[in-house]
Amino acid sequence: MPAPPPSHGPTTTTSRPPAAAEPEVASGAPGPGEEPSYASGARVLSVGIASTGIFTFLYLALASNALDPASYSRISLCWAIMFVILSVIYRPVEQLLSRTIADRRARGLRGHSLRIPALIQFGFASVFVVVALATRHDIEQGMFDGSSALYWILVIGVLAYSASYFARGWLAGHQRFALYGGLVFLESTSRFLFALAVAVGIGSGQSIVGLGMAVAPFASLFVIPFAFSRLRVRGPSALPAADAAREGPAHAQVEEAATDLSLRHGAGFAVSVVGIMLAEQTLMNAGVLIVAAKAGSKAGLTVGITGFVFNVLLIVRAPLQLFQAIQTSILPHLAGLEARESADEFHRAIRTTVLVIAAFGGAVAVGLLAVGPLVMTAFLGNKGFSYGRFGLAVVGLGMGLHLAAGTLNQAALARGRNALAAVAWLSAAALFVVLMLSGAISNQVTRVEVSYFTAALVLCGLLTAIYRRGPAPARPRAAS
Repeated sequence: MPAPPPSHGPTTTTSRPPAAAEPEVASGAPGPGEEPSYASGARVLSVGIASTGIFTFLYLALASNALDPASYSRISLCWAIMFVILSVIYRPVEQLLSRTIADRRARGLRGHSLRIPALIQFGFASVFVVVALATRHDIEQGMFDGSSALYWILVIGVLAYSASYFARGWLAGHQRFALYGGLVFLESTSRFLFALAVAVGIGSGQSIVGLGMAVAPFASLFVIPFAFSRLRVRGPSALPAADAAREGPAHAQVEEAATDLSLRHGAGFAVSVVGIMLAEQTLMNAGVLIVAAKAGSKAGLTVGITGFVFNVLLIVRAPLQLFQAIQTSILPHLAGLEARESADEFHRAIRTTVLVIAAFGGAVAVGLLAVGPLVMTAFLGNKGFSYGRFGLAVVGLGMGLHLAAGTLNQAALARGRNALAAVAWLSAAALFVVLMLSGAISNQVTRVEVSYFTAALVLCGLLTAIYRRGPAPARPRAAS
């Protein structure tokens, strides 16, 4: 996709400047031509994440066809709950790491603190464990119809993903996009194999399909040794020989404290992104959860409506997963541009991305209007309900607005407008829930479709207003 020209971080010189003159150059920083651009990073990630999206879609498609409606509804509910939790408690730290590391590298500062992000992530994971254990009976009986297997799949999977999301943030901040793509690709393919095993008769039942959700984060971590082996090779070579000898092993440079990332600032950023992630997952999953709550334990096809609504919202999930390639590469890119005060390049990156998203969203809506019901039924089945082409097209338009809002959100994070962005997201999510509970539209599926589009439209408008306000007042930076 078209994007602004690559921008390069500062490079080392043959002599070290006086300590008071300027910050030290980041050890292990890439030299000329080594820093990947936003465009190249997005292209590399697009390959890995597009493949990931395909395997995720196939995982759910196989599960939908291999399981009965009630079992698939429980699997889709487990999936929805897990990824709400992951996005809310782990994506904030991923984004904090990505933004902080990219900002420091752009300013030529040495070392990246992992201690504070790790402390924040540990706190989030600990809260999850306490809540999950305290509400075990309610989760097993109220959500999974007594399935203890799905409960433990949820708990183990969420805890395992903590390491996976931390690695994503570190890789994104260092712009190791090929390894990032490999991480999410391993995650999706390993999960897909469990649904495939049930589809071909090697295994059976919802527990085997669900087990893929717990195994996937462990499989994704196989890329980590490659990341650190490359760091050991490249780290010292980026410094002059005398400085490299003084700096010591490259792995020690990773943990060096960055004094401008305080616990207060890091926690403030993370809490804002928690609000953003909670709101985004509300837009994507609250419809499923509200429909499931209204369906209750009724017999017959009514139970299948949860899985049917989940399938409708796959129109949102699949492109959003692909859009992770843009989101992941654009945040460190924008953070670097903001640190270097490259306003023209910053605006060009946002404008180009939003225009591409608008074209994509329009094409998806037209395609859904033409052949949406046929394609959805062929791949996912209908669970006893009928897909409406106009409703699917409305969801497609909402998806385009959602993607545009995601781009404007990354601009807000890069500019320090994270608190305002959180308010915008939470407002849109609240509107979505109100519309879902209002009963203004009697058909539950149509209500989900219209409510999602309306909330996405409002969200995009609010984030556009925040973008036009420009960057937040500069926060004093401590010396490295």
